[in-house]
Amino acid sequence: MRKINSDMTSGNLWKQMIVFSLPLMFCNLLQVLFNMADLAVVGRFSSSMALGSVGSTSMLVNLFVGFLIGEAGGINVLTARARGAKNSKDVSETVHTAFVLSLILGVFLAVFGFFFAKPILVAMNTKAELLDGAVVYLKIYMLGMPALSIFNFGNAVLNAVGETKKPLFYLFFAGVLNVALNLIFVVVMGMSTEGVALATIISQYTSAFLIVSELVKSRDEEIKLCVSKLKAYKDKVKALIAICLPSGLQNAVFYFANIFVQIGVNTFDAVMVSGNAAAGNADGIVYDVMAAVYTAISSFVGQNYGAGNKKRVIKSVYIGLVYSLAAGLVLGVGLYLAGEQFLSLFVKEPEVIAAGMKKLAVMGLTYWISAFMDGTIAACRGLGRSVVPMYAVIAGSCVFRLIWIYTVFSYFGTIESLYLLYAASWTITAAFEIIYFVYIFRKECKNGALA
Repeated sequence: MRKINSDMTSGNLWKQMIVFSLPLMFCNLLQVLFNMADLAVVGRFSSSMALGSVGSTSMLVNLFVGFLIGEAGGINVLTARARGAKNSKDVSETVHTAFVLSLILGVFLAVFGFFFAKPILVAMNTKAELLDGAVVYLKIYMLGMPALSIFNFGNAVLNAVGETKKPLFYLFFAGVLNVALNLIFVVVMGMSTEGVALATIISQYTSAFLIVSELVKSRDEEIKLCVSKLKAYKDKVKALIAICLPSGLQNAVFYFANIFVQIGVNTFDAVMVSGNAAAGNADGIVYDVMAAVYTAISSFVGQNYGAGNKKRVIKSVYIGLVYSLAAGLVLGVGLYLAGEQFLSLFVKEPEVIAAGMKKLAVMGLTYWISAFMDGTIAACRGLGRSVVPMYAVIAGSCVFRLIWIYTVFSYFGTIESLYLLYAASWTITAAFEIIYFVYIFRKECKNGALA
């Protein structure tokens, strides 16, 4: 791969950001669609109980995956900032340090998740009839954490320098493999939750291998992976931990709070649990498409911050918010209107589809609100500020949701009152994040970092 022309500090931002975001959207959508294939295959070719088992792990899986995605967001920002500042040495040292830290993190999560899968699922009040299948699925899935961590690392590095098509191709190839293995393991070999989990981790290691190979073969010396340079550079370790850890925890907090939402869902019958699992696929479609725009915001803000370009920093945030809000609104309303057809992809039972529609009726019309929160968080990350946004997320999306569950949901006791906590927490957290970004932006302008 030749050195990529990745200058985000000049040109038409409306066009550049959408061109940058579209491959990421397709990449994220493919990942969601292939993950949905797990549920579709196990739900239609195994049983709704198997679907419920896999669905019961979704919040926990998202907790770990969300942490890795947040951590990769930090890698993206630091790489983009060094690239924008035209500092080749910083780019190379950041990339090699990030690879080492990502591998260590992935192995740690795999070991932790494998050995603590059952205790955590029991603590979440997972239905007894769903527990065994959920434990099997989660243990196997967690073995893929090192691969997922490395793929996110490679994806973050390539995105930071403007390369978004290669990760899309690798993910597509791995996803096709995932679907094929799902059908072989479940339909042909008669496996259940263990089959879709095994198919998933094989595809994850495939995508990790492909993206590492791309970096090893790269002719762009700044991001080229070399064994001789693979070490943790002290100053880069500090910088990565300072931004990646809060960023990862920030993402993880969302899903940690959602574990309590899953506990709330688990107070209903198995039909509602399965319906919630089926409808949860809509979350992935909407959130991950919007997440592509957030990556664009972080990358463009990061490069323009590195270049000291004030006007393009603020314009990048504005354009990113417009794109992400539009994506959330269009996709959310579309999924609500086509809800029954969408849910029928995963389950056959009318009662499970009706249960899933309860979630789509609330979430489909409110997804767009999250753009103001997540888009502003991405902008703060691009400026290298992750700690305060992390605390805001803990307060607004974790503490607030817990309070809601034990007050509003406890009082009304309906599934709709549980789902409404998302829109409420997004609104509160977004208000703080916007105020904080404006404060930091003005401070950076006064300090002379932006002109």
